[in-house]
Amino acid sequence: MKRSEIVLMILQVPVDFVMLILAGISAYYLRFSDWAISLRPVIFDISLAKFLSITSGVAWCWIVIFALVGLYSTNQNRKFARDLMRVILACSAGLSAVALYVMFTQQLFDSRFLLAFGWLFACLYVILGRFFMRGLKSLLYRAGIGLRRVVVFGSEEVAKSIVFTLKSRPELGYLVVGVFESYTKKMDKDLKKLGINEVIFTNPRAREREILSAINFCNTNHIVFKYSADLFSTYATNMSVTALAGVPVVEIHKTSLSGWGRVYKRFFDIVLGIVVIILTSPIMLLSALIILFETGRPVIYKNERVGIRGNKFMTLKFRSMYQKDSTGAQFGRSGKQAEKREKELIKVQNSKEGPIYKIKDDPRITPFGAFMRRFSIDELPQFFNVLSGEMSIVGPRPHQPREVEEYADQYSHVFTLKPGITGLSQISGRSNLSFEEEMKLDIFYTEKWSLLQDVVIFIKTPFVIFQKRKAL
Repeated sequence: MKRSEIVLMILQVPVDFVMLILAGISAYYLRFSDWAISLRPVIFDISLAKFLSITSGVAWCWIVIFALVGLYSTNQNRKFARDLMRVILACSAGLSAVALYVMFTQQLFDSRFLLAFGWLFACLYVILGRFFMRGLKSLLYRAGIGLRRVVVFGSEEVAKSIVFTLKSRPELGYLVVGVFESYTKKMDKDLKKLGINEVIFTNPRAREREILSAINFCNTNHIVFKYSADLFSTYATNMSVTALAGVPVVEIHKTSLSGWGRVYKRFFDIVLGIVVIILTSPIMLLSALIILFETGRPVIYKNERVGIRGNKFMTLKFRSMYQKDSTGAQFGRSGKQAEKREKELIKVQNSKEGPIYKIKDDPRITPFGAFMRRFSIDELPQFFNVLSGEMSIVGPRPHQPREVEEYADQYSHVFTLKPGITGLSQISGRSNLSFEEEMKLDIFYTEKWSLLQDVVIFIKTPFVIFQKRKAL
């Protein structure tokens, strides 16, 4: 671990402490505000100085709880959303500890208001403090301070993608100082001269002896060793080991989404779906009217897709193409002619490899259709698919039956969950991902599902859309 990272990690402790003190002060002044007094008169007598002395002791106890739940972990790549949940958990545990102390010591302190709002302000301020620290770290990385020097081994697309990402996003904290196709013992001296902190391998299953040798080199020189997960490793992220007839047996689970998880996810879909439909109803109404005046009916385009367990359903979208170019049974004989033209365009203007196609500079799109696609407005009617239970707000990307036919046997895992309007692959590169990268992300999401991850993906989606479109 670099010295700069250790300094930032240590600095996080006093920042958290200050945030907790500020939370106590905020709760104190709020309790003595006219608004709070009007709700319930103050029946205790405690000065600010005395309250701060008590708050300081409580704050140090909470710091210990923060450490116990892993908020001062040395893992520099952990997600902010995970920290957020740990902060709330730790503050809740601290509040419980204070409540138990007051109860068992029979303290004459009658202000549930201070406890409740102290907890609320603590959660808010500590999260803001950590957001500030992440911002500071990002600024230092962009200035070239504290970057982890990394060497990438591999010649595949995965290696190129990793190198491109690390070079184009300095806020991640990496400086690529070397890229090599493979590793040999002869390289050890040169690697030491580079002063590297990390080594990243891609496609490790193809070079087991080489990797074992590289691991020994990293262990000897205190260098972090990382490797990209291949497809099987992605499948195996959610597994359990049990004994069968005295023999250890590994079971690979399709998904962690089961039981109450499905109930939570469905509730999340229904509530959020209704909210989004209500908030975007003016946009949808205006879009429908513009489509109607621009190219006539139908306004809604129904496109057949493959969903959970391979079941087919019709996704709802605002029609973004001319009627004569719209495919599907909805347009009868014209739809069949449009499908023939689409196949011709795929042969000439397809910008993606594999079973999934994307037509570059598609001439079939209307002027307003191009605008809708630019900001994903055409996908808003899919929230009605969510309410009907055919789709989920977050999930694997839904594909057409003719596309699925080409990969269903190899990637059937993605049909374990309902397809989503947005998903991990959509916020990780949208249309720029290769087919295999998209499948890996969808499989990883399926394996490691969590409601928190759904919330994070949903929140990130509009920002990703805006950033993507801003670059056009």
